[in-house]
Amino acid sequence: MSQPPFLTLPPVARARRLPTARGEFAVHEAGEPRRGTALLIPGFTGSKEDFIALLEPLADRGYRVVAVDGRGQYETPGPREESAYAQAELAQDVHALAAAVRDDVAEDAEDGPPARIHLLGHSLGGLVSRAAVLRDAAPFASLTLLSSGPAAVASTQQHRLKMLLGAFGVLEMEEIWRAMCELDPVEAADEETPPDVADFLHRRWLANTPEQLSATAQQLLTEPDRTDELAAALAALPEPLPVQLLSGSVDYAWPVPLLDETAVRLGAVRTVVEGAGHSPNAERPAETARALASFWDGGEVSP
Repeated sequence: MSQPPFLTLPPVARARRLPTARGEFAVHEAGEPRRGTALLIPGFTGSKEDFIALLEPLADRGYRVVAVDGRGQYETPGPREESAYAQAELAQDVHALAAAVRDDVAEDAEDGPPARIHLLGHSLGGLVSRAAVLRDAAPFASLTLLSSGPAAVASTQQHRLKMLLGAFGVLEMEEIWRAMCELDPVEAADEETPPDVADFLHRRWLANTPEQLSATAQQLLTEPDRTDELAAALAALPEPLPVQLLSGSVDYAWPVPLLDETAVRLGAVRTVVEGAGHSPNAERPAETARALASFWDGGEVSP
């Protein structure tokens, strides 16, 4: 899980519910689309709050930023059937969100076609965003895979996920939370975590739809390597779709050398945020925001 450094929205941001063709989603949004609009998709057990520290610096760089709770995550309710969280379903949600965000931009524009969206997916969100681009790349101006690898997660994380899957249907969500805390995951609350953030992590876990967690955990365990498929799809596009693979200098979900190799296979811009782990967005937000904006601007990327 990502641990946001704080929870208070900056003055440039607001929380709202975004209506789409596939239902309403809880979002945080900030900024005006002077230079573009970005859609941020969280990872496993995550939420829009994971991007809260990026909102103001990206807005200051001229971007409208929309961070979401996916279906069944935190403040976006979801069905109680695992089939609702198949990766294809989640990819369709990304397209519905992108369409809704583009419609908002189009209402403010005087003329011209709707602006395309910079798509970013963190961890599991990267796998879902990849599936969305493979489904149809047309709505997107770029793709950023944030701490997201080519296939299933590393073996150490697979062990944790299998234990979690074994707990669903046997233990209550509160009992699972306590067991997870005892495992001491890398980003769990500790004595340095602000009390309000620690309370939020607990509250967010309990608000997640169990079927969503189960279905997406299985995706992290079984995801095939679709890197070559994505590279071929990108090469066939009538216009280039820039891709960035951004991560911290260490990563417990996918080894950094594997991420380096994946970027080469994709012909992607490779950005490493020094001093960050699996969640540069929360751990080094200023450097991450600078790297994202530089990539979206089309210039050199310097975290």
